[in-house]
Amino acid sequence: MWYAIISEDVENSLPLRKGARPDHLARLNRLKDEGRLLIAGPCPAIDSETPGEAGFSGSLVVAEFSSLEEAKAWADADPYVKAGVYASVKVKPFNHLFP
Repeated sequence: MWYAIISEDVENSLPLRKGARPDHLARLNRLKDEGRLLIAGPCPAIDSETPGEAGFSGSLVVAEFSSLEEAKAWADADPYVKAGVYASVKVKPFNHLFP
């Protein structure tokens, strides 16, 4: 089943993101290579695709896992969690209807 992982950043998270980004992207690439990643990306803190020093307010990952527990465990092990980037992380089942 698909799961949405919705994360909200702490204030001024950009330096923390930069430090943990390579490991964070490596995990997402593994999901992509396994065919289990539907979509992933950050939410800019301002209305711009390139927010610069404004940074990001959170992230969204929609990926396939065998259970909600597996999805939560994967989210909990994110390098951004370990680096303190996220203030909160929610994991919810997701029904992929379109496209």
